Amino acid sequence: MNMSTYKRGGKWWIRFRFNHKRYFKCSPDNSQIGAKAYEALLRQKLARGEPIIEPKSEISEAPSFREFSTQWFETDVKNNNKYSEMLNKESILRTHLNPFFGNYRLDRITSLAVETFKSKKLKEGLANKTINNLLIVLSKCLKTAQEWRVIESIPRVKLLKVQTQKFDYLSEEECRLLLNNCNGLLRDMIIVALKTGLRFGELIALEWSDIDFKNNLITVRQSITRGRLGSTKSNKIRYVPMLDEVQQLLLSRLDKNAYVFAKEPNKPLGPMYCLWHLHRACRASGLRKIGWHTLRHTFASHLAQKGISITLVKELLGHSDIRTTMRYSHLSPLATREAIKALEIKSGDIVETISKEGGKKIVNLIPFKSKIPAKAQ
Repeated sequence: MNMSTYKRGGKWWIRFRFNHKRYFKCSPDNSQIGAKAYEALLRQKLARGEPIIEPKSEISEAPSFREFSTQWFETDVKNNNKYSEMLNKESILRTHLNPFFGNYRLDRITSLAVETFKSKKLKEGLANKTINNLLIVLSKCLKTAQEWRVIESIPRVKLLKVQTQKFDYLSEEECRLLLNNCNGLLRDMIIVALKTGLRFGELIALEWSDIDFKNNLITVRQSITRGRLGSTKSNKIRYVPMLDEVQQLLLSRLDKNAYVFAKEPNKPLGPMYCLWHLHRACRASGLRKIGWHTLRHTFASHLAQKGISITLVKELLGHSDIRTTMRYSHLSPLATREAIKALEIKSGDIVETISKEGGKKIVNLIPFKSKIPAKAQ
């Protein structure tokens, strides 16, 4: 079948790109030959600079959400999303969006329908953040339909308010306790996670070619998600300095295996294997059950507590948005206190005053004399 013409829902559709714009339309002649002729006609009009006028009969033939979302997933999601994002969107479409919106025609999805969907999901007990994730996929699908000129307008999709999420992290004493109750491969992985802030997927994807012993740097360029090797979450490469402890640990593990942490030659570790051993170490330490991401939170939290700037923490963690890193800002009371103290003026401090003489401004530097009694200060 010609990829620019296809049959969906008993109707023939055309899909093509012209001058970097996508066109997605129902053929007025419901046959493959008619669809090809319609595509040729539209291409000719566009080449001559003529606008494509949407006949009312065509707009009334907008596809159902299920029909369009299938096409959107096959052409847009698969082409432009990472494997993990693709699986996530497929699950959201199958489990939530298609069961509710599937039979809606795209041009019949209103703001009321979206609000009804939100109410249904709230009654099912889904968290606000989870519902927002569903709404983001719905909005992206509808915006693509508008971009492809399948529909003229889309409803406004309002996200629910979400409170700042709490996160768990280990104290320095808990870190020591955890390390004292594990050894070998697991202990080495925990140390590197605590001292670098790598995500779990980045940790198990780490290769020896990423370790620069000469400059004491780790290049974080890839991650393993759901068993597939790909780019990092932010799609960016970052560089994390190595402490001497981490350098010596890695030097002691140096071998011919491609991956830094592995049990079998050139085969990365599995997430369930690593999580099971981490939970066993937690039980042996008398600690609450934690996940590998808790170690990343611990790295960032300890940096914030020691007064490291949030901007630098953001770069080390590889966050694409500073708002994600700001969750750690409240852990730096010392830095906040010092910032406020900078506004304090004490008796005897040299201050700048401005006076006027002969219409000219004169800057004077004089010692500040406090009117507050010394005992009160």
